[in-house]
Amino acid sequence: MMAAASRAPRLIDRLPAVRGRISENAPLAGITWFRVGGAAEIMFRPADEDDLAQFLAGKPDDVPVTVIGVGSNLLVRDGGVPGVVIRLGRGFVEIAAEGTRVVCGAGALDLNVAMTARDAGIAGLEFLVGVPGTIGGGLRMNAGAYGREFKDVVVSARAVDGKGRRLALGPAELGFGYRHSAAAEDVIFTSAEMAGTRDDTLSIQRRMSEIDAAREASQPLRTRTGGSTFANPSDPRAEGRKAWQLIDAVGGRGLTIGGAAVSEKHCNFLINTGSATAADIEALGEELRRRVRERFGVTLEWEIRRIGVAGPSGARA
Repeated sequence: MMAAASRAPRLIDRLPAVRGRISENAPLAGITWFRVGGAAEIMFRPADEDDLAQFLAGKPDDVPVTVIGVGSNLLVRDGGVPGVVIRLGRGFVEIAAEGTRVVCGAGALDLNVAMTARDAGIAGLEFLVGVPGTIGGGLRMNAGAYGREFKDVVVSARAVDGKGRRLALGPAELGFGYRHSAAAEDVIFTSAEMAGTRDDTLSIQRRMSEIDAAREASQPLRTRTGGSTFANPSDPRAEGRKAWQLIDAVGGRGLTIGGAAVSEKHCNFLINTGSATAADIEALGEELRRRVRERFGVTLEWEIRRIGVAGPSGARA
């Protein structure tokens, strides 16, 4: 009885009441594109921005928070994610077009925003069909593809900080750089306003189709992958080479560790061949970084976001 009385309270019992969905020990592997990783100690899907703000304002300060989208550019380590994982769902996916502007929730898929813009005759957002993921993730990393980035189209964004305070962010506060935003780590984006230009829907669709075709031809889209693994280096020692070219030069194409492999089609993509653990994938990425660093003196920076803690040594999916 004494042992039971002194047992630490469950984390879920320390958290404020919510209107959204909250659960314990929530599996994450099934919602990541790699299909690997452990569980979230707590998963919270807020009903709307008010629910999110109230939760963050009432949450104990010692409870860590991690935000995820659709898991397209995410590696969850095998030991899972301590604290609260927040995933923006149904209350954050609305998209509205007016004039040459599109306002969209942070949980909206980039693809859906591109299609909404097309249907409204708004050009300039076609590149979003080449950016797998959500608007929130794109804001966090200034995602881009095929010559354009979020910084080229984002007018403003709304967010909530770690204390539950609502924020309105313009270009200066967002501070976009290459695959980077200057927004504080505790900021959770909730929506964005993007600007384009007028054009006819057929021309916009043609450009979107060209991007789709280019992706299909060059990337391993129908595999368990996390997208582009490393950012292209700015280090002058790379001599203008992209990440995939450096990896190819050190014999990385087709390299395997456990169930993880470097794509033969595009060697800046790592693949779960079916039996990989998150540890396999991360170890393979680190081996590529080691080889490139030793050969060229260039340190490749992870573009894939890695979260959580390692699992037991030797554990397999």
